[in-house]
Amino acid sequence: MVSVESEQRGGELLVPTAVKIVIAGGFGTGKTTMVKSVSEIPPLQTEELLTEASVGVDDVVGVEGKDTTTVALDFGRITINPSIVLYLFGTPGQNRFWFMWDELAHGAIGAIVLVDTRRLDSSFPSIDFFERRNIPFIVAVNCFDGAHSYTVEEVRGALDVDAAIPVVLCDVRDRESSKAVLIDLIEHTMARLDAMA
Repeated sequence: MVSVESEQRGGELLVPTAVKIVIAGGFGTGKTTMVKSVSEIPPLQTEELLTEASVGVDDVVGVEGKDTTTVALDFGRITINPSIVLYLFGTPGQNRFWFMWDELAHGAIGAIVLVDTRRLDSSFPSIDFFERRNIPFIVAVNCFDGAHSYTVEEVRGALDVDAAIPVVLCDVRDRESSKAVLIDLIEHTMARLDAMA
């Protein structure tokens, strides 16, 4: 694994370029799991136990077995090469923590909107957030065990996502699957920048 420490070549100090990516989505879609599966460092997690105080406040329909929640952010890092480092910021999923999203998205080159087909309606606010701010994003359908499987086109139609926005299937528990989603986002963002040039 390449270190992100500054390197020196020929007397010149090389500092890696930091690339910020946001991983967003509704409550329980797998944001924390994705950061954890792909980060080369132990991720920073702000997971807390759900308490009685969240009853009636947080929508747990479809994820009744979930007993923790992100209350601030998740953070991880991936070194692509000595000159590029990805910094991953996972957002909290509940409505009551959305006030932090603007800060977390500031300076991001793009976002991954994680989707759980068992709770598709929880995806609309995330998609709207990035569309309104003109931040490039892709939709990644986290294929949960036991959930009905849908095709990419079925999900695209249900979410009413523009044909130019990639929709991909993934299993965020799997490092290679999570890496593939990150690559899809970077390729989408680069293609969008090329089209604007």
